[in-house]
Formats: sequence, structure tokens, C-alpha cells
Amino acid sequence: MTDFQKLARKITWVLFATQSLASAGFIASATINSILGAKLGSSASYAGVPSAVYLLGGAFAASAWGYLMDKIGRRNGIVTGLIIGVFGNGLVLYAISTSSFALFLLGMVMLGITNAAVVLGRFAAAEVNPPAQRGAAISNVVLGGTFGAVFGPLLVGPMGVIAHSLGLDELAGAYIATLVLFAIASVVVLIGLRPDPRELGREIAVQYPEETPHGATRPILQILRQPAALIAVTAMVLGQVVMVAIMVITSLHMRGHNHNLRDISAVIASHTFGMYAFSVISGRLSDSWGRGPVILAGASTLLLACIAAPLSPNVLPLAVALFLLGLGWNFCFVGGSALLSDQLSPAERARTQGTNDLLVGLASATGSLGSGFLFAASNYTIIAIVAGVISLVPLGMSVLWMRKARTAVITA
Repeated sequence: MTDFQKLARKITWVLFATQSLASAGFIASATINSILGAKLGSSASYAGVPSAVYLLGGAFAASAWGYLMDKIGRRNGIVTGLIIGVFGNGLVLYAISTSSFALFLLGMVMLGITNAAVVLGRFAAAEVNPPAQRGAAISNVVLGGTFGAVFGPLLVGPMGVIAHSLGLDELAGAYIATLVLFAIASVVVLIGLRPDPRELGREIAVQYPEETPHGATRPILQILRQPAALIAVTAMVLGQVVMVAIMVITSLHMRGHNHNLRDISAVIASHTFGMYAFSVISGRLSDSWGRGPVILAGASTLLLACIAAPLSPNVLPLAVALFLLGLGWNFCFVGGSALLSDQLSPAERARTQGTNDLLVGLASATGSLGSGFLFAASNYTIIAIVAGVISLVPLGMSVLWMRKARTAVITA
């Protein structure tokens, strides 16, 4: 094993650990965001607002993080993001104690900013690995979310009991846990993410010149006019919209059917398990099958989840549907991330990837906000139908793109 390979493996595992810790916190709080939003906002219409604000904060921060990480490095950027999250959780705890909806939303913005920095870590793993191993590297980082998928929701109940014993609202427990997890993750990154992936990525690009785009740095719109780049961004953006629209409202949907926090946490745990646990498969399939088939599989699974979700309000059927929702998102996310990385030179990576995550955040924030109002005006089934229609877009685009690519190969 070369020195480059050893460093790439070390960096990938540090990013895996960071994703594990941070995702446990994010998922713990996400389990109850809609419930807390409806409570502090005094209306079910506000259930989707916290997630929408969180996603908008992350969306606008993503592009800024892209540019900032080019200046200060990936390590300093991720650490800064996690520290912002520590203060954001503290603000949410204060908001709960004072019943302030406005302060709660401000804290959610800060958590969104943190998420944007952490999520960009998947691209840092991609840039320190050779092109043929990027899918696997991305999937190894995303796989860290499995830890969050399992332990995040499971923290909600026990931490709620602890918070209640301390004289706090039981909903505060999840945010206490998240604050501690973010603090630990920041130390892990500060100590372990050396050398900075930005520097190692530039050296890797020199070693693989034939598989790395070169020439003048292209404007982002020019990059997105490439069919492959457009497919990659579409898969990530719309896959996120579909996933968020159904996920954020499921807790409130279950609360309306008299499920307790333990039942709700179990369904969300099933969903997040689907989101992350199979990353090791999706990444390797992306490297072996190709990016297009993985995106197609993801979009098809999202459609199946949208069909299954409204069939029954019981725990087991919802857990299966939400698992499929997470799995479909994973295939779109990993396949799309790998495909986008393939299209970019080192100088184009951070800003283009940041812009991609900006678009993902804006679209998913719209889905989250819209799902809350749509749920208040109609029902869970209507949300699932709308999400299913949206999932048809990346499905159709990937089919057409692969057909054109196959035709071009035959013609050549």
C-alpha cells in the first residue's frame, strides 16, 4: 500500500467517524422537529417549518462553505461548522425553555449551517481517492450515517426521560445529546483530518491526469450543461425533495394516529437505516455497474416508497415504506455524488459541489415547508402522490441518458 493510499484510507475513516457522530445528533433532533414546530408554533401548519428553515440555512451555507473550504481547507471548515452546531443546539434548548418559536428557528438555521459543512465531507473523501474508487469512498463516509440511523432515534426516548428528570421538557433531551455529539465530532476532525484533503486531492489529480478534467476553470452553468453533470445534480436534488417531503411529516402523521415517541422513533430509525446502511453496496455498485444504473435504481425505489407509505398508518408498514424511501435516497445521493465528482477538475470541485448542495438544500426546504402546509390542507396520501410524481423525473432522465450513451458507444 502506497503512502497516498494510507493517507486516503485514514482521511476516509476520520470522515466516517465524523459522519457517524454528527448524523446521530441530526437524526435524533430530526425525529421530533415537526412535533416541536407544531407545539411552539401552536399549529400543525408549522410542523414543516423547522425542517424547512434548517434546510434553507444549510442550502445557503453550502455554497459559502464550498468557497470557504478552498481558502481555509476542508479540516478547518468542518470544525468551524461543528462548533456553530454546538451553539445552535444551545440556542434551541433555551428556546424550548422559554417557548420561543423564533429562537427555535434561529437555532435550526445554525444546525443547517453545520449540516452543510459535514455533508461536504463526502466530496473530500472522493478527492483523495483515485477515480475508480470514488464511489466506494463516498459510500464509506455516507455509511457513517448508519450509526446515526441506529442510535440517533434511540437517544430520543432515554434522553427525554433524563431531560424530564432535570425539570426540562422531554423534547429537550434530543438536543442535549446532539450538542455533546457535535462537540466530540469537532475534536475528532481537528486531530484526525491531517493532511488536509484539499492538498492531498491536488496530488491525486496529478497522478491521474487522463481521468481528471483539465483546462480553464469553467463557469458552473457551463458544467451543468453537460448531460452527466445535469443528471447527477437532478438525482441528488429531486431525490432529496422526495425523501424530505415524506420523512418530515411522518412523525406528525403518526402522532395523529396516537403513536408514542417510541413508535415514531422506530419508524424514523428504519428510514435512516435505509438511508445509510447500504452505502457500502451503492458505492461499489456505482463503481462496477456505473453511475447511471445506480441512479435509476434509486429513483425506482423512491417511487415504490411513495406508493407504499400511505397504505397503512401502522408501525410495521410505515417502517417498511420509510426504509425504502431511505434506500432510494441513498442510491440517488451516492450515485449522483460520484457522477458529479467525475466531471470536475480540482479547481472546480469545492465551489461546484457547494452549489450542488445549495440546490439540494433549497429544493428540499421547499419540499419540507410545502409538506407541512399540504398536510394541514389535505392529508398524508396527497403528499405521497406528489412526491411519487417528482421521483419520475430522475427516473426518466436516467433512462434517456443511459440509452443515448449506449447508442453512442454502438455507433462509435
